[in-house]
Amino acid sequence: MTAARPGDRSGSSTPTLGGFTTGQLVRLCDVVGLEPADAEIYARVLIEALGPSAERPLDRPPPSESLLSDDHTPVEFSLSFLPDAVPTLRLLLEPGCGAHGPTQSGRTGLRVVREMAQRWDIATGQLDELEDLFFPASAEGPFALWCALELRPGGVPRVKVYLNPAASGQEHSAGTVREAMRRLGHPRAFASLPEADGYPYFALDLGDWDTPRAKVYLRHDDLSAAEAGRLPRTSPGHVGCAETEEFFRTAAGLGAGPGENAVLGGGRTQSCHAFTETASGLASGFTLYVPVRDSVGHDGEALARAEAVLERRGVDTAPLLRSLEAVTSRLPQDGVGLIAYLSLTHHRGRPPRVNAYISSEAYAVRPPVTRRHHQVEMVH
Repeated sequence: MTAARPGDRSGSSTPTLGGFTTGQLVRLCDVVGLEPADAEIYARVLIEALGPSAERPLDRPPPSESLLSDDHTPVEFSLSFLPDAVPTLRLLLEPGCGAHGPTQSGRTGLRVVREMAQRWDIATGQLDELEDLFFPASAEGPFALWCALELRPGGVPRVKVYLNPAASGQEHSAGTVREAMRRLGHPRAFASLPEADGYPYFALDLGDWDTPRAKVYLRHDDLSAAEAGRLPRTSPGHVGCAETEEFFRTAAGLGAGPGENAVLGGGRTQSCHAFTETASGLASGFTLYVPVRDSVGHDGEALARAEAVLERRGVDTAPLLRSLEAVTSRLPQDGVGLIAYLSLTHHRGRPPRVNAYISSEAYAVRPPVTRRHHQVEMVH
């Protein structure tokens, strides 16, 4: 990896959260070929979205116990890969970080998103329609609102919001998702979903998307490779099932053993079911998220799995390597969690897309471990 750069914690002065993460962002923009002017715009957006937390020195604790990352950094990066194409850079952030509780965090997040919408002339009608469901007077849950930006040339991103189905209580999560889908014109969507162990997120595309999506995220505890292959419920037909199972095996490090016996332990494996049309009641897109950091000893192993997934699909791995170098100066073997998730997306009429989620590690680096056998189990 490269030597320390401005913005690394190894510098002579204590960096701020905003300074550290915008440094990473600018370098990542360079990796994916965005112009310096665009990088400057997106860095300014990040600073404004973080609000007062942007000026918080990194020698102080995180502004809140954000679930967005293991060390509570309220910023995460990801790259989306297709064959023979420059990867797309995405930025996920928690604009309400530092607020006193989920109610205030949600209100802050809503304000920031609406300011973005006004700046870029983005309609928020669907979000407004769901405000009472996801932003009650006394909100509960581990988060209120996250905002994702897909960074494009020209300084105008595509925007997504992630909402908490447990805002009115964990016991109401399923009902909140069902009602949200009904209001958005998908009354049969909830019944089409596979069984799950929880509903961690609900997401909406806002603004300039080819086919704006309403997305339901499901949690799957102790998922087997065979079960992963049965999760897609897309229209027409269940597409990508065999490829989903193969991806799960590679990303989770399960090898090529019997499908029913290979299980990834823990509760972080997730699926996303994206709905764009109402005729069939089925999803038009499906994504499987594998928490690669939970089944490796260090990021060298995670990187090897990511490279295997990309190479199988004819994708150049060099941008991923350069992206890791843009984010940190540490060696992959010196920690675990830099590559947090790998995901595979199928969407009707489009080629499969691989996504790698990269942690900022602004506050801490998880030390490597020698064994993670407790995360991969064999069921007899």
